Amino acid sequence: MKVTIQQTEKLLKEHQSFSQLGFSLLVTRLKTRYGQDPSQSTLQSCMSEINVFLDKFAGIMSADYAIIAKL
Repeated sequence: MKVTIQQTEKLLKEHQSFSQLGFSLLVTRLKTRYGQDPSQSTLQSCMSEINVFLDKFAGIMSADYAIIAKL
């Protein structure tokens, strides 16, 4: 699964609870970065980081995929 730019923006602006601690920490860190610099380039960078994480940990992310898919 790859997140879109729109899904990334929703992830960074809204509050969701995820089952994987590592993913929750990543999203929290990216929310801070995006809050400090809400530019399109920051959003693109955050999307890339999320997609790398999701690719790397696809096997354990099934519950969280369902949350992301609803965005």
